[in-house]
Amino acid sequence: MDLLFLGTSAGVPTKARNVSATAVIEATGSHWYLVDCGEGTQHRLLHTPLSIRDLRAIFITHVHGDHCFGLPGLLASAGMSGRTQPLDLVLPVALHEWVRQGLAASDTFLPFELRLLAVEDLLEWHSEAMQVTTVQLSHRVPSVAFVFTEINPEPRLDVARLAAEGIPRGPLWGDLVKGLVVEHGGRTLHGQDYLRPSRPPRRVIVCGDNDNPELLADAAKGADVLVHEATFTQPVVERTGVTFGHSTAAAVARFAEAAGVRNLVLTHFSARYQPDPRRSPSIVDIRDEAAAHYNGHLTLAQDLQRYHIGRDGSLQPGG
Repeated sequence: MDLLFLGTSAGVPTKARNVSATAVIEATGSHWYLVDCGEGTQHRLLHTPLSIRDLRAIFITHVHGDHCFGLPGLLASAGMSGRTQPLDLVLPVALHEWVRQGLAASDTFLPFELRLLAVEDLLEWHSEAMQVTTVQLSHRVPSVAFVFTEINPEPRLDVARLAAEGIPRGPLWGDLVKGLVVEHGGRTLHGQDYLRPSRPPRRVIVCGDNDNPELLADAAKGADVLVHEATFTQPVVERTGVTFGHSTAAAVARFAEAAGVRNLVLTHFSARYQPDPRRSPSIVDIRDEAAAHYNGHLTLAQDLQRYHIGRDGSLQPGG
């Protein structure tokens, strides 16, 4: 299971960072999911091995443009790339008509079914490999975090159950391990019923904008990775007196330390933080502020960097 950051800037793009978009990639490496789609996301995709035709679903955390203005272009390109499989788009209901009107006004034809789902009503979304749930956050507008949990990772046959039910070894077992439906002794056997995970599922939280990390306390228990915004550092907030509904690196780090988060990935950095540590404020200020409050594995996300989540929950660049 991998994370690939397509945009890590807050509000506006910079020369080094595009606005918000994060790809969550299945362990198989083939299918993937997109969280947020800021303007220019499809351009970032051109620099990755990801294909729009392998995209399983898009999830939008909230209505602000730096998280959704890339949708019309991405959807149009998906149609022109030859995609035919239906695509689920989970987003705030306020954006549904905007998406429909944008496609209609631009005479954009999609050769695939686009299923618009309201994030406000989402209890659980799932594919064969991934379950997705939400956590309500705190921002100037309603915002959510998406929690990705693997389903039945690396499944193996439940040999004990097969033996107990008298299902003989042989071709039947071969069909069941593929998840097929077979007939035996007048019974219909569903392969999925005889598969069990060979390891614990990995769980990743990818957050929208949020000024209250404590809202993630329950979801963070047992999570392998927390991806959270760190738009500002504390000195900037103290000087300006405003947060605009965002978190500081210190606030997120203190929460992650108290919650026992193993891997904390910070993203959504204000454009004021320069890449050059000799200029102030710099991105190094964010790292230093977070590191002063958090003793786990800290990562500052970079555009186009891919991070691999190991079977043991470790997080490393690569993948």
